Amino acid sequence: MKILIADDHALFRDGLALRLEEIAPDAVITQASSYAQVFKILKAEPDTDVLILDIEMPDMPWLDSLRQIRQLAPKTKIIVISASEDSRTVRTVLATGVKGYIPKRSEIKVINNALKLIIEGGSYVPPNLLENTSQNTLSGRNFGIKMLTNRQSQVLDLIAQGKSNKQIAYDMGVSESTVKLHINALLRSLHVSNRTQAVVTAQKIGLI
Repeated sequence: MKILIADDHALFRDGLALRLEEIAPDAVITQASSYAQVFKILKAEPDTDVLILDIEMPDMPWLDSLRQIRQLAPKTKIIVISASEDSRTVRTVLATGVKGYIPKRSEIKVINNALKLIIEGGSYVPPNLLENTSQNTLSGRNFGIKMLTNRQSQVLDLIAQGKSNKQIAYDMGVSESTVKLHINALLRSLHVSNRTQAVVTAQKIGLI
């Protein structure tokens, strides 16, 4: 996996690179400090898998730059990490087809989980955007969340504690097959495909 980190602050890039080495230890990580460098790298390596981008780099307007990046590397997953939490900016960024928007002031655990979620194929929407609208669209995907049943909420809490299906079944006094049914229903309700994504999504919308 090839990951490109683009930010005009070297300390932030280095810190993010260390986190990514834990999340994706086999990844080849490259850094850029400007949009000009991003374009140069993507022209040479259009097969870059993930671009983690601070949109507020000073050398070019970010909206035009995002469009150019899309043209250079249409298959690259773009993750925006920015100090801006303006809702209009967030919505505009998401409308360009990026896979996620992570505020820089987010806790390290949230940033790590969001990065892992996106790298594994999911998407991340900041909590304030979810709170302000009942349904949100990211690359055409619907993020309306259904209410969970009491059993689903119980299973979610136990998953968040890191318990296996066998342990959850014991704690709830049910069979493992019943636990699997509850987990499948939980994943459908949260519009995710695995347990990790379920926990991250539930955290960001305040379910746990």
